Amino acid sequence: MEFEILAQQFWKNGFVVVEDFFQSDEMDRLCELIFQEFGESPNFMHDSEFLEKSKADVIPWFPQREGVSDFDSIGNQENLQRLTAAILGERWREQYSMVMFSNRNSNGQSWHQDCPPEDASQFNLNRLVYPHDIDDRTGGRTVVMPGSHRRGVLPAGAPNEYLDGQLVLQLKKGT
Repeated sequence: MEFEILAQQFWKNGFVVVEDFFQSDEMDRLCELIFQEFGESPNFMHDSEFLEKSKADVIPWFPQREGVSDFDSIGNQENLQRLTAAILGERWREQYSMVMFSNRNSNGQSWHQDCPPEDASQFNLNRLVYPHDIDDRTGGRTVVMPGSHRRGVLPAGAPNEYLDGQLVLQLKKGT
């Protein structure tokens, strides 16, 4: 795997997609844990005030905070560590895993910038892992704005509106 080339792509685009990065059996195991935690359609939904303000309908889970260490296998995966080091340098450190779950046919997560856009040197590196295919059948997609990490504040608009230049990704298990 060409970690330096992938790191260059990251710094240019603000994201990199690597298919088949994780073993299928490990993704199946973690996906089963996720569905054990949430079920196919969890009853927990955000209250109307949260939904109105955030335009997001996702349920977070922080497994390590609850003593669930199964997701450590992702962060400990050698190629992910090498890719992260190629992007951030050898002194990076992992904080925790967060599992985000959206009910099928929900709003999911709306457009947002994770970090203050005024200083491009201050950012989070979100390493997204997909334990099952994300497609029209499962009701999901990831939308990215290439180069937005260098553009400052993105214009506010409708939370799920189309933005000129966006890419819609329907990612596969193990990506």
